[in-house]
Amino acid sequence: MLEIRWHGRGGQGAVTASEIIASASIIEGKYALAFPEFGAERRGAPVRAYTRITDSPLIPRTPIERPDVVVVLDRSLLKPTYIEGLKEGGTLVANSPLKPAELLEKLGLGGGKYRAAAVDASSIAMKWLRANIVNTAILGAFVKSTELVKLDTVLDVIRSRFHGKVAEANVMAVKEAYESTQLSWG
Repeated sequence: MLEIRWHGRGGQGAVTASEIIASASIIEGKYALAFPEFGAERRGAPVRAYTRITDSPLIPRTPIERPDVVVVLDRSLLKPTYIEGLKEGGTLVANSPLKPAELLEKLGLGGGKYRAAAVDASSIAMKWLRANIVNTAILGAFVKSTELVKLDTVLDVIRSRFHGKVAEANVMAVKEAYESTQLSWG
C-alpha cells in the first residue's frame, strides 16, 4: 500500500488533488481512497488530505502517520512539523522555488535518505489560473516525481472534473509544472 499525505490551506485544493490522484489510480486498475481530515477549518486554515493506493479492495480510512509521500501545497507549511513521519526513502513534493536538495537540507532531511520534488506551483497557478490555487500545478510535480500514475490519466481526470477554459487552464498548469519540476535525493 502506498500512502500519501497532503498539506495545504483551505481553498488551495488539497482535497481535490488527493481525489484526482485516487481517481487516476482507479482508472489505471488500482484500488484507491482519498479522504480529508476536517476540523474547524476555514478558507486559509491548514488542511490535511490523504490518499491510499493499493492492490487490495480493503483500504483503511484512518489518518496517515507514516506516509510514503508528503505533498505540501502551501510554502508556509514547509516546516518539519508537516513533514513529520515521512518514511525513509520517501518523497517530499513541495511548492517551493528552492532546489530540492536545499529544501531537504532546510527541513533536516539531508543525508540521501529522502527524495524531493520542488516546483514553483504558486507562480504557475498565477500564470494559468490567475489565483494561488496550486493543486493542479502540484499534481504535475507529483506525477513526475512518483510515477504512480500516468500524466495523461491525470489530465483526463482533470478534464472530467472541470470544463471548458477552466479545464484547459488547469491542464496547462499541470503540464508546465511537470516540465519545471526539479528532483533530488537529499
